[in-house]
Amino acid sequence: MRKQFIKNIKGLVQAGEDLPMVLRGAQMNQLPLIENAFLALEDNEVIAYGPMNEWPGITDWRDVEVIDATNCFVLPAFIDSHTHTVFAASREEEFVDRINGLTYEEIAAKGGGILNSAKKLNALSEAALYAAAFERLQKMQAAGTGAVEIKSGYGLSVEGELKMLRVIKKLKETAPISIKATFLGAHVIPQDYKTKREDYIALLINEMLPAIAAEQLADYIDVFCERNYFSTAEMEQILDAGAKYGLKPKVHVNQFSVLGGVPAAIAKGAISVDHLEELDQQDLDALAKSNCVATLLPGCSHFLSIPFGAAKELMAANAIVALASDFNPGSSPSYDLMHVLSLACIKMKMTPEAAINALTINAAAALELGQTHGKIALGRKSPILLTNELPSLAYLAYAYTEKHIQRVFIWLTLNTCVWHSFYWLYWAPILDWHNS
Repeated sequence: MRKQFIKNIKGLVQAGEDLPMVLRGAQMNQLPLIENAFLALEDNEVIAYGPMNEWPGITDWRDVEVIDATNCFVLPAFIDSHTHTVFAASREEEFVDRINGLTYEEIAAKGGGILNSAKKLNALSEAALYAAAFERLQKMQAAGTGAVEIKSGYGLSVEGELKMLRVIKKLKETAPISIKATFLGAHVIPQDYKTKREDYIALLINEMLPAIAAEQLADYIDVFCERNYFSTAEMEQILDAGAKYGLKPKVHVNQFSVLGGVPAAIAKGAISVDHLEELDQQDLDALAKSNCVATLLPGCSHFLSIPFGAAKELMAANAIVALASDFNPGSSPSYDLMHVLSLACIKMKMTPEAAINALTINAAAALELGQTHGKIALGRKSPILLTNELPSLAYLAYAYTEKHIQRVFIWLTLNTCVWHSFYWLYWAPILDWHNS
């Protein structure tokens, strides 16, 4: 039996038995915090917490690891509900193109962007893709991510999409982090289908989806609903096809233009709508009346120099707002959710409390993980963070280049016996993602 006792915590964040599953409006600016707190874990499960003056004491100190968290905060690990973590190579040449004046869409028009990533991915083996993605996941976890969504969408063929999703499935089985898989075959029309887009959509519906369902490779389905990519009607057609296989929608909408994709996706039962750099009143009204999570991606806005999502307006409209990294090689080459936290505060004028809520409770809702992630409660084995010494919680967002995370605790039991699972199963519980 393994026991851990964290004492003298400056602030224990988001710990409680009756915390809501989602937060809206003014609730976003409220962050439960127990000052001068303790947290007790047994076999990785929360067994007690509260103010230090209510600590009942320990009668059996055998095998108890005592962690002194004086001047440090403990909070739920962040959740990254929108990523493209499986990819073949970086795309810094396009970064230079943008510096020289080309837009994202102009780069795509000349064969760059998603098509560039697809070409590189289809040339790489499944084993090489897995190894690269596993290394990225290690870095993401060490940076404070406790659960992640990973999309396909760089295959753009039956073989390529299946290869990506098989890699994600293997990551689910071998990495000590909760992973949700999203099928994004409708990321862009491949070059070979430029003049016959209906044929590609038919391929996606009639060949990709049945093969994915047969191997149980995806939890969600996504469509890049945007001008020059997929129309609202095409998105609806693809989402309907995915629904026949039990795939729920999590969709890209409104990155560059408003096409009516937000209310259409909500009508199709979308768990989240992501990007939302552009919004109109119809979108705001639809999100306010729904349980669909509005997921904003400030890292993408920062990197592409496009508008930031209207977090304040969405919160004022009573929408459910989450944040995510959009980690990918073309438009957001960063997995660091601490940077996302800072950008949300600096560029979107979210309070630190709202941004933390958007990366925990609401981000958990965007992946349907609210029962296990996003808050600290008795009986849970939720991933948690221990910060370095901080003057305040706001300092997390304020000092945006400093290293804030001292230790990450992740508690998942793995399913397979390959080398990576052996490593995580037997060594990670000892290390707990200790970062010195």
